[in-house]
Amino acid sequence: MLSLNMMFCSFFLWLLLFFSSLFSHVSGDKAFSGTYGVNYGRIADNLPSPESVVTLLKAAKIKNIRIYDVDHQVLRAFKGSGIEIVVGLGNEFLKDMSVGEDRAMSWVKENVQPFLPGTKIRGIAVGNEILGGTDMELWQVLLPAAKNVYNALSKLGLDKNVQVSSPNSEAVFANSFPPSSCTFKEDVLPYMKPLLQFFSQIGTPFFINAYPFLAYKNDPQHIDLNYALFLKNPGIYDAKTKLHYSNMFEAQVDAAYAALEKVGFDKMDVIVSETGWASHGDESEAGATIKNARTYNLNLRKRLLKKKGTPYRPKKVVRAYVFALFNENLKPGPTSERNFGLFKADGSIAYDIGFTGLVPSSATSSFLSFKAVGSSCMMMALLLYFL
Repeated sequence: MLSLNMMFCSFFLWLLLFFSSLFSHVSGDKAFSGTYGVNYGRIADNLPSPESVVTLLKAAKIKNIRIYDVDHQVLRAFKGSGIEIVVGLGNEFLKDMSVGEDRAMSWVKENVQPFLPGTKIRGIAVGNEILGGTDMELWQVLLPAAKNVYNALSKLGLDKNVQVSSPNSEAVFANSFPPSSCTFKEDVLPYMKPLLQFFSQIGTPFFINAYPFLAYKNDPQHIDLNYALFLKNPGIYDAKTKLHYSNMFEAQVDAAYAALEKVGFDKMDVIVSETGWASHGDESEAGATIKNARTYNLNLRKRLLKKKGTPYRPKKVVRAYVFALFNENLKPGPTSERNFGLFKADGSIAYDIGFTGLVPSSATSSFLSFKAVGSSCMMMALLLYFL
């Protein structure tokens, strides 16, 4: 007859497996199996080691991250962690990648294939915020580069598990208010439509970097701060769709859906590849405070964990990567650029939204309360949880 402890252990493991299977397929997007991810930027000289970052992410139960390069030390550190990672092919490599598939093949063989399957590389972001940017030459090479990277993955048999994408900024839109009026800029369309056609064929969502913070910072006189922060407010009404929006984040997502619909891609999913709020800024940067950053990121996290859609696409679960994991002290630009982190450079929390900082006890404190379950049971549970 099983002891009470063994029976509890078995039941605990069963529950873990059940909920793991239940939530591991929230959406069909192979690069993002959850709803909440974080961008792990590293333009800094004072950050914790990648190994420590893995510990931090596990303690916070963050299972989806994006990086902006293919740093081998980072990729090795994530081996066996179970954390799903999207790597970046930097803008500086696009011209070279567009020239021929052989160059893309060499890049994939050097920076992606050797780390699979131990490191769960789920996607490659080809460039970042290219269309709508100032370098027109990059506009022209983006699609050929993306195709060559995808073809390299396909020939290596990796295309089923590694997605090719390319995040966009709000600069690709001519307007986005109200959401239903959103359209792509005329000069962007000749490049955007073929790119969307390709991504539609290979099953890639539309990735948008959506920042209510930037909208508010640029026009604090006309934008309700509460509307930007998910707080109680009158909201806005879209007369065309007869939909009400209580927060800017959902309005920005639906604006992207409206723009896609107008060019024939109404079935394409939208994923927010970056969003966040600065905790500190220059005197001219309205809203950049710790209080506002905490409010936005806390409410955003609650919103994403509900696994709900938007007013315009109620059946499409909203997914987003928060920018960013750490404050990055070497980022150029205004002060806000260096203060988007959920965590400070020493691994402590920048403000409290429910995560544990990287302190001596953080790696174990989350698990100590389960000691009564039995050490062998807990080890098995942890292995299963992070697989």
